[in-house]
Amino acid sequence: MTDQHHLHVETGDDGVCRITLDRPEAKHALTVAMRDGIVEAIRAGRADPAVRAFLIRATGDAFCAGMDLSASTVAQAGTPGFDPRTTAEALRVGVQTFIRELWELDKPTVAAVNGAAVGPGAHLALACDFVLVAPETKFLWTFHKWGLVVDAGGAYLLPRLVGLPRAKAMVMLGESVAGSDAVAAGLAYRCLDDRDALTAAADALAVQLASGPTRAFGLSKRLLNASFETDLASSLELEGAAQSLATASADLVEGMAAFREKRDAHFEGR
Repeated sequence: MTDQHHLHVETGDDGVCRITLDRPEAKHALTVAMRDGIVEAIRAGRADPAVRAFLIRATGDAFCAGMDLSASTVAQAGTPGFDPRTTAEALRVGVQTFIRELWELDKPTVAAVNGAAVGPGAHLALACDFVLVAPETKFLWTFHKWGLVVDAGGAYLLPRLVGLPRAKAMVMLGESVAGSDAVAAGLAYRCLDDRDALTAAADALAVQLASGPTRAFGLSKRLLNASFETDLASSLELEGAAQSLATASADLVEGMAAFREKRDAHFEGR
């Protein structure tokens, strides 16, 4: 377990790496240390065979208010010596990194969004495979209020989740989505009755995923995520290659044996 910079990272015996944002006094606005800690935790978990699923959550009554402006290069705009070109590099090594790490991660991810998720904070959750919400959850986009372009992967994620017209309304009009409407809009998988139920359900889902065939999950995730940029012929070729890799796994052998023996499979993620 690591506990530093308002971020707790712990991997349990159940195979779940739990990443908890803990800066409630600032609605978990991400500092540079928090941002980098998330990236480090994901990369470490990717390489650790004991980690078979991830759960991202937050303490208190908010999920993530985005990046702390004091940690952002955009706060320096208009000051003497400011070079706008530094913004693109700051994004590349900053919030874009954890979006890319989550989207391309070959292990399943769950986000428990217990309250406000703003801009990059919303995208931190939406880059996960399963997003669970409560009635108190609210996704917000405020880039337009600052005169900024949507960033942290939002221009990629949002149209894929909600469609282009709704994505434009979120980004350009600041249209928010709350509670069960997030499920209807395509932003979330489930809406629970309250925060306590959300916490329990998200943890249970992460544990369920961690007990599954990890390699097959990762391969399926890659196929699904790539489908928007892949034509049918290419997708079918990728599918065949992925299935070939899956048939080389110990989990496939266990799954077939369990089927023949009419019992539950006991996957080990290999």
